[in-house]
Amino acid sequence: MLLNTYNRFDVEFVKGENATLWDKEGNEYIDFTSGIGVVSVGHGNIRLSNAICDQARHIIHISNLYRIPPQEKLAEILVEKSKIKGGVFFCNSGAEANETALKIARKYGEINGEVKRYKVITLENSFHGRTISTLKATGQPKFHQYFGPFPDGFVYAKNIKDIYDKIDEKTVAVMIELIQGEGGVNPFDKEEVQELINELKKRDILLIVDEVQTGIYRTGEFLASNLYEITPDIVTLAKGLGGGVPIGAVITSLVDVLKPGDHGSTFGGNYLSTRAAIEVIKILDEYYKSGMLKETIEYFENKLLEIEKEFSNLFDNVTGYGLMRALKAKNSKIRDEVVKKAFEKRVLVLKAGSDKVRFLPPLTITKEEIDEGFDRLKAAVNNIEFEGA
Repeated sequence: MLLNTYNRFDVEFVKGENATLWDKEGNEYIDFTSGIGVVSVGHGNIRLSNAICDQARHIIHISNLYRIPPQEKLAEILVEKSKIKGGVFFCNSGAEANETALKIARKYGEINGEVKRYKVITLENSFHGRTISTLKATGQPKFHQYFGPFPDGFVYAKNIKDIYDKIDEKTVAVMIELIQGEGGVNPFDKEEVQELINELKKRDILLIVDEVQTGIYRTGEFLASNLYEITPDIVTLAKGLGGGVPIGAVITSLVDVLKPGDHGSTFGGNYLSTRAAIEVIKILDEYYKSGMLKETIEYFENKLLEIEKEFSNLFDNVTGYGLMRALKAKNSKIRDEVVKKAFEKRVLVLKAGSDKVRFLPPLTITKEEIDEGFDRLKAAVNNIEFEGA
């Protein structure tokens, strides 16, 4: 039996094509979740499937004791597109990528300066993973119950401006999501972020940007960091990078901090995952350069705004960027009911924060799939009634 760690919907999907899924009874669903932002090029993508099958026929995995050409190629691509002049470490997930970032920062703080610096400032409502240290880095107390004692050195700021007051002589890094995902699809102000990074550079404090959910064109640009026009010291990636194949990555300008033996990953950056990621980026590059991604984003946003306007008794506003979006419900009960009723109408959406309905569709979703999904969502929302709504 499986451990009881998920509240699952009672459905078994057997086939997928772009943003459309079919269950074992043949019922069709529109997927506005893409596996929580993972299936970036859609379900059953032929090009990705062919790349995976071709690689599997040759070598799936050796180890990082030997050269892995697609890993080296992918690292070059990530450095070029991120505009961070540095190097890349590969792992298997977002939590592992964030663990790596924390280790880089901690070592940097130990070998640079007269005082050992180890404190990392994160934000309230952030989410950085479910390992012990990334759980502690997550600024949401509800995730901390039962799992202590935690590693020392994590400090929580209420917002970007509050970070300045939390800095002391032992602060080595600030770790933020530019758009908080699990915390409620909350984007931070661009100018505030730019001012922050300038101040951190003056103080030799590192900026780590968690782009596990925002990266790989999710916001409309390759990285949310590109959208915010900043160059962090460390960026972490996962989710959409492999299109469904598990992979995480850390891009950093601090290429001389970690030495052989300081860190590693058995599966990280193997032949299969890096070959898949290369193909995902190729597909999305073409989509981005053709203007289709921008067109899709605008079309999806307009549909969300229609929902907000038509059902202003249920929703307050639309938040997010690109195809990382949310409808803010009047309260958590409405949010929960929307997710439930949407599933009954066979359109998949997500929860975020305390009152947000979150949308993370495949970046390649078609207008026809968007139309069908929103038609079903409207039908679902029409059935929701609450006192005072």
